[in-house]
Amino acid sequence: MTTIQNKATNPVAHLSAEDIENLGAELDAIREQVLASRGERDAAYIRRVIDVQRGLELAGRATLLFSLFPPAWLLGTASLSVAKILENMEIGHNVMHGQWDWMRDPQIHSTTWEWDNASPSAMWKHSHNELHHTYTNVLGRDNDLGYGIMRVDEDQRWKPGYLGQPLWNAINMCFFQYGIAAYDVEVGKYLAGRKDSDQFWAEARVVLAKIGRQATRDYVVHPLLSGPSAATTLTANVVANLVRNVWTHSVIMCGHFPEGVETFTKSSIEGETRGEWYLRQMLGSANIEGGRLMHIMTGNLSFQVEHHLFPDLPSNRYQEIAPKVAEIMQRYGLPHVSGSLPRQVASAWGKVVRLALPNELLDRGARTLAKVTTLPGRGRVATVESSMAA
Repeated sequence: MTTIQNKATNPVAHLSAEDIENLGAELDAIREQVLASRGERDAAYIRRVIDVQRGLELAGRATLLFSLFPPAWLLGTASLSVAKILENMEIGHNVMHGQWDWMRDPQIHSTTWEWDNASPSAMWKHSHNELHHTYTNVLGRDNDLGYGIMRVDEDQRWKPGYLGQPLWNAINMCFFQYGIAAYDVEVGKYLAGRKDSDQFWAEARVVLAKIGRQATRDYVVHPLLSGPSAATTLTANVVANLVRNVWTHSVIMCGHFPEGVETFTKSSIEGETRGEWYLRQMLGSANIEGGRLMHIMTGNLSFQVEHHLFPDLPSNRYQEIAPKVAEIMQRYGLPHVSGSLPRQVASAWGKVVRLALPNELLDRGARTLAKVTTLPGRGRVATVESSMAA
């Protein structure tokens, strides 16, 4: 049985090693059911989303040719913003996870897709698919935790620079695609002297070349094609990219950073079993509640728990399997962090602000407790974070 110094606040203290492996077997069964049932309706879904996205982008750019007129500017900017969000979230992110590779369509394949984002797909797939999804919420292994600029756990040593993390996070939100590109090329490791200079600059040149192509398209070619509307088309493209960045950042924050989401130490995953990996995904993720349109606009990352459990299953299936996952979590007595978009955004930002302060200044009534957990039958130690606040 999982033991802890304070069992009353340990979310897995009641589970035995056998429980955890049985949980894993149940989740494996869900995965196999989806794999066996993939077919034409799934293929039709992603093709339809791609068609809608391309139609919205074409309509938005065409409308912005007349963006001197405010209604055309508003309509064109809105259409282009939605198109960019769909391309990044429901299409690019999920295609590059290999969710549609089973179709054997070279146009919708993880090895060929290049998305409308500053980070080249190959670099993103390494940092996201290979690192983030393997080491989800493991401090020191999952660099998505705070992106190297934020303190996300009370056990992290506080530094004065963390006082500015609400500001850093706000800036990162507005320029999110560029922040991700800098993260993927590992600027932090290079500045710390932990990355080979030649490798860094070779990768940086690839990133800069892609940024140059994007900037030329959005900020030069498209405005020039608008003729008299060049200036207003330029502002529309700036706003569309800003909207996409803010939306993407907010969705990702909601899935990874709200109160109640756990973090883990590197030692906790040594010899990790399949069931324990599943358990870590469930404890380290949060969902967003809403309607079908909202789910599509998030790339179905509103089902972040399901996505972390099954990152390569078609995204349109997450809503279908979410009740099954929730039932398993309830039956095994596991916390299921979920809430509306405004609630999850507020919770995540509240955590960013709270952890900007040193521990001794935090309100003890709202502080999280650092707990030492020994996983079942292993005699090893894992530190997790669990919020006492709602």
